[in-house]
Amino acid sequence: MTDRSPSLRAPRGTHDVLWPQSARWERLVARFATLVERAGYGLTLTPVFEDATVFRRGIGEGSDVVGKEMYEFVDRDGTTLALRPEGTASIVRAFLQHRPVLPFKAWYVTAAFRHERPQAGRYRQHHQVGIEALGPADPELDIEVIGLAQQFFEEVGIRAYRLSLNSMGDQRCRPAYVELLRTIMRARRGELCEEHRDRIEANPLRVLDCKRPQCQAATADLPHMVDHLCGDCRAHFDHVRSGLDDLGIRYVIDHRLVRGFDYYTRTTFEFASHAIEAAQNGIGGGGRYDGLVEAMGGPPTPGVGFGIGIERVLLACDAEKVFELDAAMVDVFVVDLTGGSEARRLAGELRRAGWRVERSFDDRSMKAQLRSADRSGAQLAMIVGPTERDHKVVTVRAMRDGAMGEGGRQETVPRAEVVEFVTEVLTRRG
Repeated sequence: MTDRSPSLRAPRGTHDVLWPQSARWERLVARFATLVERAGYGLTLTPVFEDATVFRRGIGEGSDVVGKEMYEFVDRDGTTLALRPEGTASIVRAFLQHRPVLPFKAWYVTAAFRHERPQAGRYRQHHQVGIEALGPADPELDIEVIGLAQQFFEEVGIRAYRLSLNSMGDQRCRPAYVELLRTIMRARRGELCEEHRDRIEANPLRVLDCKRPQCQAATADLPHMVDHLCGDCRAHFDHVRSGLDDLGIRYVIDHRLVRGFDYYTRTTFEFASHAIEAAQNGIGGGGRYDGLVEAMGGPPTPGVGFGIGIERVLLACDAEKVFELDAAMVDVFVVDLTGGSEARRLAGELRRAGWRVERSFDDRSMKAQLRSADRSGAQLAMIVGPTERDHKVVTVRAMRDGAMGEGGRQETVPRAEVVEFVTEVLTRRG
């Protein structure tokens, strides 16, 4: 009888991350957490879905993310909910709800969802790490945030990247600049791509972000926002640039860098990988959003932060052959030929001592268990047969060259001294 059941696969634009690749993700997130927690950022967890109003107010009705990409659905109680398309709006909503003491410095790791065309490193469900800092308007905080992103990329080994910087001004100086763009673009409407001809009135800044050649050509000589900043925004931008120079962080001014969200003010920045051979080579970015809390119904509260795509970062790491998967996920493999009880006890003792220990099941032969030990990448195999059990000893075998020192390959160790022996050998090797 033919099996006609459908082949179940992950939805288009999503992907599974299985062990041992998932261990690389763990290390990446752990590296990020260690870095930002040293700077005073604490882990903040928010729901993967929110009332759709959170993102409509936060990101902006005129953005592509809200208008074209956001996953919305009506809950059973009639509430319109949305899957989180980015991290900032949810953190701000949590801040408004709980009102923690300022400054509020949060980091997050989360899945994000956007209905867009899947491509390399760009998924409909992707994953991000990020930080958000609410309270200070000080440009020194912008410098700290950009510096932490740069340090993270450096720590995982990424070197082939470009940091782009721009200023979006604020509500005092940006409206006049936007109106100037609108006036110029109206005269060039026919030169723009079809999509952006209809967006001039709503938000001409979005045209600057268009990657199509015709829009790029039509906007090549447009005036720059940085030449129309008010005095305060100019001073803020100059301070950020001076601070980055002082830290030795290289950047380029990109007058087209407006980012994809309406909430940005003043500083915007983006890191792009030279190693990724794709049009979408951004690996992280962010900026200041001093009006976002107020737009979402709260008191005026400045903020700045960034989001970094985990899949994109690992793609860049692969291209540069850095932050590679650890060959060994196991330190010790217990081979038990006595029925399993010795493996149970030995594995428990060694794990409590802090070592990664695997064992075999189903009463397999010694040859089969040693094959498993070799595949696991373990440095040592602990062998317990009837003879070892009766004499209260364990045979310790090196599974890798040099695991037990020069010339050492196998040694018999008293059962009571196994944990101490393993700790000494592996600590010395490590």
